[in-house]
Amino acid sequence: MLRYIIRRILGVPFLLLGVASVAFILSQSTKGDPLSALVPERMMNNPEIVAAVEAQWGLDQPLPVRYAIYMKNLVQGDMGTSFNTRRPVARDIADRLPATLELVFAAMIVGTTLGMGIGLLSAQFRHTIFDNAARGFALLGSSLPIFWSGLIMLYVFSVQLKWTPGTGRLDARTRPPEEVTGFYSIDAVLAGDWALLLQVLSHLALPALVLGWSVIGIVARLVRSSLLEALGQDYVRTARAKGASERVVLMNHALRNALIPVLTVLGFTFAYLITGAVLTEAIFSWPGIGSYAVAAARSLDYPAIGGVTIVGATAFLLANLVTDIAYAWANPRIKVSG
Repeated sequence: MLRYIIRRILGVPFLLLGVASVAFILSQSTKGDPLSALVPERMMNNPEIVAAVEAQWGLDQPLPVRYAIYMKNLVQGDMGTSFNTRRPVARDIADRLPATLELVFAAMIVGTTLGMGIGLLSAQFRHTIFDNAARGFALLGSSLPIFWSGLIMLYVFSVQLKWTPGTGRLDARTRPPEEVTGFYSIDAVLAGDWALLLQVLSHLALPALVLGWSVIGIVARLVRSSLLEALGQDYVRTARAKGASERVVLMNHALRNALIPVLTVLGFTFAYLITGAVLTEAIFSWPGIGSYAVAAARSLDYPAIGGVTIVGATAFLLANLVTDIAYAWANPRIKVSG
C-alpha cells in the first residue's frame, strides 16, 4: 500500500505538467485578443503603446518561446501574472480558493448526507411510494443542469420566500471574520462570533444545496442499488438466520459493503463539484476561483486560465488518490499491487 501511494504521489507533478501544457496550447489557440485586457481601448490605435505592452508581457514572442518560458516559470512555482488583476496568479488563487473549497465541502456534506439517508430509506422501503418519490428526486437532481436549478432555487427561496440571502458570502455591510483558515464558517467559530456564523451559514446554505443536489442523486441511487445487492448476499442471510433485527442487518452488515461504490464515486464527484462551482459562483456572486476563471476566460487571461486549470487538475488527482486509499480501507480483500 505504501509503495503504491508513494508511486502515485511521485507521478502527480508529471501529470500536472502535461495538464499545464494542454491548457497553455488550447488557451493560446483560442480566437481573441488578450491585449483588450492590457491596453485601454482609446490607446489600441497607437502601435507604439501596443508594441510596448506586447513586449512587456511577452506576447511578441513566438508560441514555442512563450511555452518554454511559461513551463520554466511554472516548474519554479511561478504561475505568471494575471492580465486582469496585475497580481501573481498564485496569490489571486490563494485568496479565492478558500471560498470555493468552503462551498464545495459544504456541498459534499449536504449531498453525501442526504444522499445516503435517502438511499438507505429507499432500500428499506423499496417498491413503495417513498421509494418512487426518492428515486424521482434523485433523477431530477442528476438531470437538471446546475445553472437552471440555481436560478430556480434563487428565485423561489431568495426572491419570493426571502428565506435565504441572494448572493455573496456575507451581507454587504458585514465585515469578514479575522482570517485564520479562509473558511468564514470556521473563522467565525474560532472568533466565537455566533451571530456571524449564522449569517455565514445562511449565505452558504442555498449555493451548497444547489451544487450538492446532483451529488444527492448520485449517492442515493448508488446506496440504494448497492444495499439491495448486499441484502441478497449469503452473509446477510446468515445474520438474519441468527436472529439479527432488520435494522442491525441493514446498518451493521450490509451498509459497509454498500458504501464501497460510493467511496469510489466521491473522488470523481469532488472534481465534478470543483467544475460545477464555476456556474454556482456565477449565479450567487460567490467570490471563488470559479468567478475568477470566468473573468479569465472572457478576457483571454492566459496565466490565470493556466493557474485555475492546474488547481482543478490537482484537486482531481488528490481526490482520486484519497478515493483509492479509502476504497482499499473499506474492503480489506482488495490488495494494491506494486
